Amino acid sequence: MEPKFQKQKHTLLMPDLFPIHMEFLASAIRASGYRVQVLRSSGRAVLDLSLRYIHNDMCYPAMCSLGQELHAITSGEYPLDSIALIQFQTGGGCRASNYGMMLKKALEKLKLNQIPVVTFGFSNLALGSGFSITPLMCQRLLAALTYGDLLMLLTNQIRPYACQPSQVQALASQWSAKLQEELATTRSGITRVKKNIKQMVRAFAAIPTQVKQKVRVGIVGEIYVKYSPFANNHLEEFLQTQDCEYMLPGVLGFIHYCLTGPAVDCELYGGNPIRRGVSLALGRIVQIYENALSQALAPFPQFHRPPSFQEMRRKGEQVLSRGVRMGEGWYLPAEMAELIEGGYPNIICAQPFGCLPNHIVGRGTLRRLQSLYPQANITSIDYDANVSQVNQENRIKLLLSNARDRLGQQQTASSIV
Repeated sequence: MEPKFQKQKHTLLMPDLFPIHMEFLASAIRASGYRVQVLRSSGRAVLDLSLRYIHNDMCYPAMCSLGQELHAITSGEYPLDSIALIQFQTGGGCRASNYGMMLKKALEKLKLNQIPVVTFGFSNLALGSGFSITPLMCQRLLAALTYGDLLMLLTNQIRPYACQPSQVQALASQWSAKLQEELATTRSGITRVKKNIKQMVRAFAAIPTQVKQKVRVGIVGEIYVKYSPFANNHLEEFLQTQDCEYMLPGVLGFIHYCLTGPAVDCELYGGNPIRRGVSLALGRIVQIYENALSQALAPFPQFHRPPSFQEMRRKGEQVLSRGVRMGEGWYLPAEMAELIEGGYPNIICAQPFGCLPNHIVGRGTLRRLQSLYPQANITSIDYDANVSQVNQENRIKLLLSNARDRLGQQQTASSIV
């Protein structure tokens, strides 16, 4: 019989999926009376432990996220009788649908199968695990994602041009602490969210900046690797050293894509109309938060505004059918199209080992994207436990070198005119 998570007894250990968002998400879960800790371990020791206990055919995101949990329980830092592991998984045909089972098998090998595992995904919301997801928790989780998306967007756009870059980080830390405390202790309805994000945008817009022309880079790819510094070898930190501006699409849009997927299946292949209605209703709820974020940015044209989900769908349909839903599906080329149209023509597509769907909708759509956007400068970067970081960074430097040449040619042409 599998061990069951007990709210009063266990502390939930969560892998670090989205560095800016995770503490917000943890605070949202704590508000429902759970004890939660985000794991920040990384490095070779974590990967080696994962490779020892997880089948080496599993994808690289599994190696990283499961490795963090295995490292935590073998580190001696946590009392094993009072912890539980929470594992996020997507459902469907993705290998991430099997993360919970792979983690349980690893615990058996370690003879630690008394540790409960809670799975948290789109197809099985922790049913029977002892962990309950309530409407109020969902409301807080959506607020957390909105705060994370906006804080990420603002810091990435202001930092490269700030007169004092340290001021940007200080302000981000202040807002992060304030919002974490609020998510853990008070109600986070849409009215409060709208008030907070409007204040946040005004605060960042007030930071003094310099007018400069910089290479602008968009980062897309598999949902874990494109965000996680552990998985992508600190890609964002590297880009900061290269004197460029970079943009990552938000997490809310991906959640919207996942939640409305069943409705697409019903439309294209048939199915239960009730399931379709629930799927569309969930998408409309997420869209309330997406609209709030967009409206908060509207008075400040210096900031890039994420397009609506309907706009993203139109961009994606230029490249792929909406029926392509495995992994990131049609949403990945839609993100690339949106970034290119938004002024980020230089795209890094993070492709992890073992993620066949991501390679298909990433590399497999590049020719079509190049035909639609001749100005695009796109490169795919492979991430794996044994891939050289130097090789990855050299390929990114080549992308940036091409981008700087193009930027120089544009400046020369504009000066002549």
